[in-house]
Amino acid sequence: MRFDLIDRVIEEDEQRLVAVKAVSVAEEYLADHFPGFPVLPGVMMLEAIVQAGRALLAKRAGGQPLVLTEAKNVRYGNMVRPGQHLIVEVNIRKQTQHGWQFNGKGTVGDQTAVQAQFVLEPLARQLDITGN
Repeated sequence: MRFDLIDRVIEEDEQRLVAVKAVSVAEEYLADHFPGFPVLPGVMMLEAIVQAGRALLAKRAGGQPLVLTEAKNVRYGNMVRPGQHLIVEVNIRKQTQHGWQFNGKGTVGDQTAVQAQFVLEPLARQLDITGN
């Protein structure tokens, strides 16, 4: 199953990307989270931030898959319900020799739903490290 959690990019420059995830009651994972009170799971909010980071780096990565290697200071605030829009913003904090460090945030209206710092690295680097 593939989860595309970025519906459209609304702003982008070299260091920052802002995107929208429109949450629909038709998304199948909402049926179980929670029955009778559907909300976007926290892991999906975090994944939306990560996907926004990948979208920002798409040209720089040259089509190479990027993997999440670290997520820290993840904090959740307000819930995101069907019919709402999660506005995702990511900013590159720093590029290292191994990958890119980001700050990410997801909001609904003026309320924070999720925020995190995370690192994306090329998949090939991870395969070299693990010897696979």
